[in-house]
Amino acid sequence: MRYPPQETAEKHARILEQASILFRERGFSGVSVSETMKATGLTHGAFYNHFESKEDLISKSIEDTSVKALGSMKDNATSGQSMAQFIDEYLSEQHRDDRGNGCMMAALASEIAREPAAQHAFTRHVEGMVEGFTEPLAKAKKKNARRHAIHTLSSIVGAIVLARAVDNPELSEEILRETRAVLD
Repeated sequence: MRYPPQETAEKHARILEQASILFRERGFSGVSVSETMKATGLTHGAFYNHFESKEDLISKSIEDTSVKALGSMKDNATSGQSMAQFIDEYLSEQHRDDRGNGCMMAALASEIAREPAAQHAFTRHVEGMVEGFTEPLAKAKKKNARRHAIHTLSSIVGAIVLARAVDNPELSEEILRETRAVLD
């Protein structure tokens, strides 16, 4: 039975959204195709109407997550959110604790290094983030704007990774707080 194109597109989007959340929470190897499909309310068999393989899902999930994150970043900048406000929100305990809806880079970078099919989409995302950080710095005539943007991006992603990994809540909060302070 064929479904209307709009319904098929909605199902495809739901699969990408749920896969992205599950991948960020548990990593690529910690999530099966069956679990992804169950989370969307669809059957395992329907998966292959949308994706060639799990690797295809991973790659397209990274692309989809990237488009949404970069779009949100651009919308926030357009609405007046400053770089400092972005950094404060990024380096918050709320972001640290919400892996499934948090930063794809902090959650998946080390895994993507071992997923060649996802590296191109991830690279484009990192380039987009660097560009998004460079633009306001260049407008402010900051010397070495791109270098500063790369440093800032690396610092905040690294801080979230470390804050999530330690088992000492005070140290986790200190990592976030001190990284915010250095970047102000």
